[in-house]
Amino acid sequence: MADAVTILIFGDLIGQPGCRALFVGLKGLIRKHNADFVVVNGENAAAGFGLTPELADQIFATGVDVITSGNHIWQKKEIYKYLDKTERVLRPANYPPDVPGKGCCVVTKRDFRLCVVNLQGLVDMYNLSSPFDTALSILRSQKGQCDGTVVDFHAESTAEKEALAIYLDGKVNAVVGTHTHVQTADERILPGGTAYITDLGMSGPTGSVIGVDPEASIRRNLSQMPLKMEVLEMPGVIRGVSVDISREGKTLGIKRIEEYPGF
Repeated sequence: MADAVTILIFGDLIGQPGCRALFVGLKGLIRKHNADFVVVNGENAAAGFGLTPELADQIFATGVDVITSGNHIWQKKEIYKYLDKTERVLRPANYPPDVPGKGCCVVTKRDFRLCVVNLQGLVDMYNLSSPFDTALSILRSQKGQCDGTVVDFHAESTAEKEALAIYLDGKVNAVVGTHTHVQTADERILPGGTAYITDLGMSGPTGSVIGVDPEASIRRNLSQMPLKMEVLEMPGVIRGVSVDISREGKTLGIKRIEEYPGF
């Protein structure tokens, strides 16, 4: 859309299959959707758990503008200093203020200032600050500093995700869920004008159980033993959404994406 900006937002990158799919397919997706911004959740990029500085650099080199994350961002200690060096790799904003990194950033393209906010849920997760209160605090601090805002809400509970989206309806352009790795079919524009989807889905190996070897997952469920989960080495799929925002800051649409690059 000539009078709008388009944002591609992709769900959790899972290991090398997810990274390879992104590296192979992203440029084509940017052309296909005439996208201006790309946001990717990268907390599972490093062999399924965490993110390394080297992988972050490679992800940025493909055309990604912002990498969001969640509870697994802390798995690789070498990312800690990197989080403090760059504003474009985010950790959830509702972690304590003295941990490495930041929970939001603003990137500018075509004279459009996009604010990206990363939050983590509380239900069946860690005891963090309220994502609801944190979101409002960020929006107050960013007032007048951006033209559009998208929120990656990394959460387990679908009810918590929907509740936050409705709470922020009309205050942000999009609330997208990550963490559960299964793409939902409930993308929509809420009454106040906010785009929403409960989960973007993973960008990772096809034929897997949320990214891992299904045989290991089955054995784990049958035995109830804490067996090691390995990323399944299979070709990858890219899942997420495209969100269109007018230059006046109105959300125009949201569409689901599922691409199989190289198939």
